[in-house]
Amino acid sequence: MYQDDYRRWLSAGLEDADLKPELQRIAGNDDEIKDRFAVALKFGTAGLRGVLGAGTNRMNIYVVRQATQGLANWVKTQGGNQLVAISYDSRLKSDIFAKTAAGVLAANGIRVRFYDALMPVPALSFATRYYQCNAGIMVTASHNPAKYNGYKAYGPDGCQMTDDAAAIVYAEILKTDVLTGAKYISFAEGVENGLIRFVGDDCKKAFYEAIETRQVRPGLCKTAGLKLVYSPLNGSGLVPVTQVLNDIGIEDITIVPDQEYPNGYFTTCSYPNPEIYAALEQGLKLAEQTGADLMLATDPDADRVGIAMKCPDGSYELVSGNEMGVLLLDYICAGRIEKGTMPQNPVAVKSIVSTPLADAVAAHYGVEMRSVLTGFKWIGDQIASLEVAGEVDRFIFGFEESYGYLAGPYVRDKDAVIASMLICEMAAYYRSIGSSIKEHLEELYAQYGRYLNKVDSFEFPGLTGMDKMSSIMQGLRDNPPAEIGGYKVTKVTDYQKPEETGLPAANVLIYALEGGATTVVRPSGTEPKIKTYFTTLGKDVAEAQAQKDQLAEALKPILA
Repeated sequence: MYQDDYRRWLSAGLEDADLKPELQRIAGNDDEIKDRFAVALKFGTAGLRGVLGAGTNRMNIYVVRQATQGLANWVKTQGGNQLVAISYDSRLKSDIFAKTAAGVLAANGIRVRFYDALMPVPALSFATRYYQCNAGIMVTASHNPAKYNGYKAYGPDGCQMTDDAAAIVYAEILKTDVLTGAKYISFAEGVENGLIRFVGDDCKKAFYEAIETRQVRPGLCKTAGLKLVYSPLNGSGLVPVTQVLNDIGIEDITIVPDQEYPNGYFTTCSYPNPEIYAALEQGLKLAEQTGADLMLATDPDADRVGIAMKCPDGSYELVSGNEMGVLLLDYICAGRIEKGTMPQNPVAVKSIVSTPLADAVAAHYGVEMRSVLTGFKWIGDQIASLEVAGEVDRFIFGFEESYGYLAGPYVRDKDAVIASMLICEMAAYYRSIGSSIKEHLEELYAQYGRYLNKVDSFEFPGLTGMDKMSSIMQGLRDNPPAEIGGYKVTKVTDYQKPEETGLPAANVLIYALEGGATTVVRPSGTEPKIKTYFTTLGKDVAEAQAQKDQLAEALKPILA
C-alpha cells in the first residue's frame, strides 16, 4: 500500500521542486519509504506537526492543501462571515504553506485575512476575533527543531480548535485525496479577485493597544532606566515585542545579533525553545557584557518567553516557567490591589501540571485559582465561560509551566508579547524600590515554602513509539505503584475518569505522595515523549532537589 502511494507521488507532476529529488533519493529503501507513506500526519486539536519533506507523513504543500480543504468543508457548514485569518512564523516554508492554505480557502469561496509579514500566535488569535472569523490558521511548529513545521487551527473565539470541531475537520481530510482532492487557486489570483485581503493597520494597532492597556503600573517603565537584552530566537517576536516595549518606555534594548532576524534554520541553537539553556546562551553572554537587568527570549511563534534575571551578586539565573508564573501572578495581584484596578471576584487559571505554589499565592490575595488540563485552549475555555456569563473582566491571569502566560481576555492563547511587557514592568518596579526579581522570588519562597518543580522527559521515536507510550500508561493503570522512591502514594488521580476530576478526559496520572510532594506522568500531545513533572517541598533547595532525584530514579525503570 505505502509502496503504491510512493510510486504515485513519484510519477505525479509535483509543484514543489524539493519533493521529487527526495523521492528519487529514497528509491529502493523500504524503511525510508515506509516512514514517509505508511501513515499520514493526524489532524488533532493542535492541528498538524511533522518533519518537512515528501509523503503523507511529512509537512508539504499537498498535506497543507488537504488539511485546508478539510477545514474549508467545516467552515462552509458554520454560517457566519465565511472568513479565515492566517499568520505564519519564520520556519522553513511557513510563508509558502500560509499562502497555500489561503489559495485553498479562496478556491472554496472563503474569504481570507492574511498577515503581510510574519506575526506570532497571539496576533493570529487576535485577528481571528477582531474580524469575527470562522477560523484561524497559524503556520508554525512552535519550538521544535528546524526540520519541523506545522499548522495550528483556531476556532472563531481565537482559541485552538475544540475536539469536536477538529474531529469533523479530520473526517473531511480523510475524504480528500492528498494530491488532487483540494480545490486550489494561486495566492495572486485570490488577491486579484478580492477573496484574499491583508490584515489592516487598524487590527495591528488594536492588538498593541489591547496589550498596553494591561500595564499594572502605567508609566512606571518610562523613568525606570531598565537595561534589557532580548532574543527573538530568529522568530516572529522581534517586531511586536520591541514595539510594545518601546511604547511603554523601555528603550535600552540590546538585540542578540545572530538571533535578531527571521531564520528558519535556527543556526545558533538547534532547538529554539526558551525553556532550555542552549537557546538563551548567546543572550546570557550579551547580558553579562552589557550588565543588563534582564534577558528575555521568545520562541519562533512568540507565544512563550524565557528569562534570565540578574542576581544581587551580578550573576544571571534562569527562571523556570513555574517561577515566572508565580512571580507574575503575585505582581499582578499586589499591583492591581494597590492601584484599585482589581476586579470583583478575580479568577486566575493554571494547568494541572503547574506548581501548587500558585494556589497558595492566589489564596493569599483572595483570587479564585482554577486548574485545567494541559494545553492553553483549556485556559481559553475558562475565559470563554466567564465571557458567556458576562464576567470576562474577572480573568486576570493564566499560565502553564511550559513558559506560556496570558493576562487579559483579548486573545485566547498564550502571549509572549504581553508576558514580555509585564516581566519588564515587574523588573522595573522591583528595581525602583531597591529590590530585584531574584530577591522577590526568595521572599515568596520564605513566605510560602521552598517548592521545587522539575520536568523530565523520555523519548519514543519511530513508528512504534506511540504504541510503547500507550502500553506504559496502561501498565501504570493496571498496576498502580504503592510507593515511589520510598514515598507512599496517598492518592492517584486518573484524568481519564472525568467523573472523578470534573474535567474532560485526558491521559494524565497524578500521584500525591506522603509529605506533600506530587508526581505527574503525561504523554506529550505534540511529540513522541512521556513527560514526568515533580513538585517537591523542602526546607531549602538542596532538600527539595534530593527528593526530586529520588523520585525520578524510581520512575526510570518504568519509563525507560
